[in-house]
Amino acid sequence: MSGRSSGTLRLTNLALLTTVALIIFVIEANLPPLTSIPGIKMGLANIVTLSVFYLFSQKDALMVLLVRVILGALASGQIMTLPYSLSGGLLCFCVCALLLPLFPLKRLWLLSVIGAIFHNIGQIIVAVVLTGTPEIIWYLPVLLISGTISGFFTGYAAQSLLIHMDLLKIKKQ
Repeated sequence: MSGRSSGTLRLTNLALLTTVALIIFVIEANLPPLTSIPGIKMGLANIVTLSVFYLFSQKDALMVLLVRVILGALASGQIMTLPYSLSGGLLCFCVCALLLPLFPLKRLWLLSVIGAIFHNIGQIIVAVVLTGTPEIIWYLPVLLISGTISGFFTGYAAQSLLIHMDLLKIKKQ
């Protein structure tokens, strides 16, 4: 395959994966909350972002994350959540990008848990800064528990997806 054709295929695949992540994000945003505690959700679109980390590059994963978060906030009508989603997503991304070489595919679930924890920390930092209310930090333990659970679930789902893709001979690009 020529460089131009493989570049087009890569871009097409990334566009499709970004679209899938965006659709999952918007659907999840419109589902009833899992609990009566605000701000807790599964983060199912992160399955796609984690997969892009392994199948493509960190730069590609960052682009999928940014497009999904920005367009997701616009498409779901939740523009006020953008600073929280961006800060959490970017902190999570940075930590995962640094730690990725230390985690083989069979431990992707653990990387996802660590990423989810840092996502929650990023959100709390922004909440404290935007509201000027340091007491919001007391909400962090609740978010860390839910983040650990959702991080495990999304990480295990991405790990299973990637293992099955490998078995089907769908390889990294």
